[in-house]
Amino acid sequence: MINGIMNIYKEAGYTSHDVVARLRGIVGQKKIGHTGTLDPDAVGVLPVCFGSATKLCDLMTDKSKEYEAVMRLGVTTDTQDMSGRIISEHMVDIDKPVVEGAVMSFVGGYEQIPPMYSALKVNGKKLYELAREGREVERAPRHVDIPYIRILEITLPEVRFVVGCSKGTYIRALCADIGEKLGCGAAMAALKRTRVGSFRIEDAIRLSKVEELMQLGTYGNFVIAPDSIFMEYAGASVKSSAEKALLNGNKLYPEQLVIDSRACLADGDMLRVYNGKQEFRAVYRFAESEGVFKPFKMFLD
Repeated sequence: MINGIMNIYKEAGYTSHDVVARLRGIVGQKKIGHTGTLDPDAVGVLPVCFGSATKLCDLMTDKSKEYEAVMRLGVTTDTQDMSGRIISEHMVDIDKPVVEGAVMSFVGGYEQIPPMYSALKVNGKKLYELAREGREVERAPRHVDIPYIRILEITLPEVRFVVGCSKGTYIRALCADIGEKLGCGAAMAALKRTRVGSFRIEDAIRLSKVEELMQLGTYGNFVIAPDSIFMEYAGASVKSSAEKALLNGNKLYPEQLVIDSRACLADGDMLRVYNGKQEFRAVYRFAESEGVFKPFKMFLD
């Protein structure tokens, strides 16, 4: 069984679930999960977790992301991208500096209303299901962080830009909000995800490549170990007397661990924990008031 993460390049026409289904057939194992939905028309980075690493899926969705997008001014659609039904069209007679100013005004973050065509749930039902029924419901705005935007090209009515953002940011909604600010409307025309956390597009591989690697038996070169996600935390290995406690997911005391001598742990700090064979097994959190480490996430085979 594969236990780790693959940086998959999702191609257009596939949903994130389609990618997982294809990989199950290619790899021959069921325990696979993706780390964040990409629209079918979008392409780019989709980290996929295998085996014990599927426990990382919820953590990976929290990672910052980067996208390259094309926004088309002068049009609005019901899906906020060009795949949807056109609601309005307007002439775009705006100076480029004005467009640039509107785009850059969103750097830093704002309160964004999620699109109706999204997988968010309201009263147990996904918004896109309600949208397909012709229903629109009120959605609470959510704060999103946008640390940077780089405008690559302005060829009106289209604007191509790179945006770094926090989890939960919808680039379709960002395009629509920029268009509203300019008074002409806008919709997303293309989207490429170029980074999820430390996973970058230049390292992503296509499904056809995974098939080739499986046939050659060299897929291991492209499987990233689960502990790579936690390398910012200090590391420790358990002493032989604590192997069973680790295996059972029990709390651990400092005297049961050999902790990196450079570590200076405070309350709430995380710790990578390895067994005596230096195999990654868990992430623990330090509870200073109790003087113990408590399991945060276990990665037992």
